[in-house]
Amino acid sequence: MNKKRTKAREKIMENKKIIVMTGGGSAGHVTPNLALIPELQKAGYEIHYVGSKEGIEKELIEAQKGVFYHPISSGKFRRYFSLKNFTDPFRVNHGVSQAKKLIKQLQPEVVFSKGGFVSVPVVIAAKGKCPVVCHESDYTPGLANKIAARYADTVCVTFEDTLKYIGKTHAVHTGTPIRNELFSGNRQKGLDFLGFSGNKPVIMVMGGSLGAEAINNAVRASLSELTKRFDIIHLCGKGKLDESIGENPCYRQFEYVSAELPDLMAATDLAISRSGANSVFEFLALRIPAIFIPLTLEQSRGDQILNAEYCEKKGYSAVMQQKDVTAESLLNKVNEVYDNRQKYLSAMQGDKTLDGTARVLEVILKAAKGK
Repeated sequence: MNKKRTKAREKIMENKKIIVMTGGGSAGHVTPNLALIPELQKAGYEIHYVGSKEGIEKELIEAQKGVFYHPISSGKFRRYFSLKNFTDPFRVNHGVSQAKKLIKQLQPEVVFSKGGFVSVPVVIAAKGKCPVVCHESDYTPGLANKIAARYADTVCVTFEDTLKYIGKTHAVHTGTPIRNELFSGNRQKGLDFLGFSGNKPVIMVMGGSLGAEAINNAVRASLSELTKRFDIIHLCGKGKLDESIGENPCYRQFEYVSAELPDLMAATDLAISRSGANSVFEFLALRIPAIFIPLTLEQSRGDQILNAEYCEKKGYSAVMQQKDVTAESLLNKVNEVYDNRQKYLSAMQGDKTLDGTARVLEVILKAAKGK
């Protein structure tokens, strides 16, 4: 009976086009995959997603229709001393074994990795079994993607300058995938949801999924001046609402928004944001001038600083360092950028690579066909 079932399973698999996707640990390692999944499904592929047992990717992917989620063991690669550095290699090895078993069972046409530590066991397991495509969002590769790139057939990069850091001939500049629904927003619906008249330009403040205290504080300290000229959408992060502000017809604060985000972005004339690669390129692809305030070197490996500097060099946006952000300096920068918004819009409109969805999809499908 078991042999019959195995043969039946093999017959079914012969008639299916399967892609394994992986990436997790943060929303930034999942969001581009969310942009690709519907496009791959339209192309007739069955999507199997490999992630951690408890990471944010599990919640985000399990909400997607028609996607099969497979949790595996994973560990973190740290550049600093931790007792977990002695135990996590065993978790990684266990994850490789789990991924090898899964890949043997599914026989995918390609593995696509968005990064994060959970992706490392998957790309190691896939090497030699099927083509492997990786994608790096940031200006310089993170540690997990540096490791994964050794096992990849193709590495896609968001920033053209990143090609020099990969060090291999198989890197290609694609841009980053952008969720299609963001382009379907309706400005009037966004204004109606917010209760704004549309008579003032709208600023969206976004500090990342957890919020950004320095940005939140500066915006709220300058609120009385900012709202003389602008209406404000403030996505302040979980647990970061300030109830003391009270009712203000020009200011709306939310911990986060989901379904309404495309409409709110359609209503946005200027953004104030951290400079994680996904947030950066969502604003750029939607042609929204922005002021990027990157995480400091004390808070990160410096990737957000490089992301922001690249966009400033290209003329897409302005940059403020967190140490320089005060209520007064932020107000001055907002007025300066808005007054010169046409300069930023012109620079963005001249770049056709700000939405990399089609290009990354092309690389994946080409790898799949070449299996």
